[in-house]
Amino acid sequence: MKVYFLPHAATTDNEAGIASGWNDPPLSEKGEAEATALRDVFKDIRIDIVCCSDLRRAVDTAGNVFWEGMPVRADRRLRETDYGALNGAPRAEVDTACHITEPFPGGESVEQAVARVRECLVELKDRHPRMTLAIVGHRATRYALETFGGVRTLVDCVGETFGKKPYREYDL
Repeated sequence: MKVYFLPHAATTDNEAGIASGWNDPPLSEKGEAEATALRDVFKDIRIDIVCCSDLRRAVDTAGNVFWEGMPVRADRRLRETDYGALNGAPRAEVDTACHITEPFPGGESVEQAVARVRECLVELKDRHPRMTLAIVGHRATRYALETFGGVRTLVDCVGETFGKKPYREYDL
């Protein structure tokens, strides 16, 4: 299965330096423009199914990037890490490196979030082994994709920036 991973576009929380977690902020004007600009990037790439987290920022990014009529599957398992009491806290207060294995207060660990996302990825791979998917998600989604084959560890991934390319490709 080939996967194109796109992080959700910028939100009002991102621009305010807020770690949303399971909070559900809308895309900002900048985010709407970012997502719309990605249409051209994907216009000539064959995508069979679009999957995204059920949080509005991922759903709206998918809706802006991909064409009308494209099957979109929103799945709760593709959500960001639940920061618990820190959902909506300033980004500087949410240190994921300290919570790789230890859950956030009232939330989950990064490791638990990745296991949840990985469960969804395994199901998608089993159902659609020869299809090309686009997945719109969060850092937890990227961590699950990066560590899927055991080549990288969470410690390697946490804290790494996404880079300038608007998407990443994976073969699962």
